[in-house]
Amino acid sequence: MNGYDKLLHSRKRIMESITQNIHLFGQPPSAGRQYSMLFFENKPMTLDEMADELGMSKTSMSTSIRSLAESKLVERVWERGVRKDLYKVNDDWYQNFIDTFSLRWGRSISLHLSAIRKSHKELEKLISDETTDPAVVELAKQDIDKLVYIRNYYEWLERLVDAFEDHDIFDLVPKNEDL
Repeated sequence: MNGYDKLLHSRKRIMESITQNIHLFGQPPSAGRQYSMLFFENKPMTLDEMADELGMSKTSMSTSIRSLAESKLVERVWERGVRKDLYKVNDDWYQNFIDTFSLRWGRSISLHLSAIRKSHKELEKLISDETTDPAVVELAKQDIDKLVYIRNYYEWLERLVDAFEDHDIFDLVPKNEDL
């Protein structure tokens, strides 16, 4: 095996790894192949170039690239004299993780805190209603204690997301280049 073949073999291993793990960013394997191919390119590429390189349909490429762009894993770039859209990898993997983590957990936190607030109000009304059975009141009080616990958890998680978004996390866990 010559040097170039060894280089391609090494790249292929990394591309397979990226493809297998792209689901962590909410992406399908086809997007992983597209992302990993772009990662090793030294220039932006059009959808046609990507489709030719990967042997996939332009429609499939378009769907994947849109999903990758929405996740901020790739970005559209402009190049003088090129009429077609060009794409390149957003190669700040730290920020890619932060964006994905923040987006997913931010939605989850908001959903959970909203449900907790609504349930807490309902339980408080139930407890204050004089017609409520005392056994139900006791259960409602126990549920409120549980809601307070999980609310505290989601508020902590909210601060964690803020620490990622503000890059304060790097004070606690420095990037390797900061070590």
